[in-house]
Amino acid sequence: MPQIVLFLLLGQVRHGPAPNPFGWSCALLGLLMLLGGLLYFALWLWMLVHCVLREPDKGFWIWLLIVAPFPGAIVYAIVRVFPERDWQAPTWLRQFTRRKELARLEAAADQIGNAHQFVQWGDALRDTGQWTSAAEAYSRALAKDPKNLQALWGAALVADHRKQPEEVRRCCRQVLDADPNYKFGDVSLVYGRSLLALNETALARQHFEQHCRRWRHPEAVYLLACRCRDDGDAQAARQHLQDLLRDMNSSPTAISRKFGRWKSLARKMLKQLPC
Repeated sequence: MPQIVLFLLLGQVRHGPAPNPFGWSCALLGLLMLLGGLLYFALWLWMLVHCVLREPDKGFWIWLLIVAPFPGAIVYAIVRVFPERDWQAPTWLRQFTRRKELARLEAAADQIGNAHQFVQWGDALRDTGQWTSAAEAYSRALAKDPKNLQALWGAALVADHRKQPEEVRRCCRQVLDADPNYKFGDVSLVYGRSLLALNETALARQHFEQHCRRWRHPEAVYLLACRCRDDGDAQAARQHLQDLLRDMNSSPTAISRKFGRWKSLARKMLKQLPC
């Protein structure tokens, strides 16, 4: 019997202890937790930078992000970042998933050659972030039909992205002369922004006053209030800001969240206006 026990002990020493079946699973779980922590840290850092650079009510949100980083970053993203933008996939992913559609639209534009086909191609290029190619497509559409409103609007959006206010003004002016209600005021709003970018402040105020009588874009009302404030008309600025807040408070929750940035900016300016 002692010989058998000794033999078993020597065999165990020779072959080592039995492997732990939970070792790999624990290591994998630890790795996943590490990756998750790194991803959340990246999200937190992104939200913090966004808050510092763009958030009007940055005092409260910075406090939340620092005191309660989890789930503060998630709360800030859901409440402040995502609602104010039409969230899209990254540019490279949109280009990859729509590559067949882009090839088909390009072929249709080359084969048929009408302005409509070039506009469709340009819109798809713009949606996938290919701004240079989109500008070329709209240019070819306008070469076919100089009065094509869709092509003019697309060219204006490309110029707006490229920070070319003179080109934005020219294209939007042609659209508004043909159809003042085109795109339900979006063209008028972009046109007004181009006037501000060109420092034509008096004309911009006049335009936004007309615009806000017809459309109640929160951005347009806020920009009009800014012009009134800069012109020394604090009473008019206050009235426009109060109207903006009233519109936002009476709008559906989804709309109020989407344009929450302008609501916050309006509140901030109201506090800064002289009594």
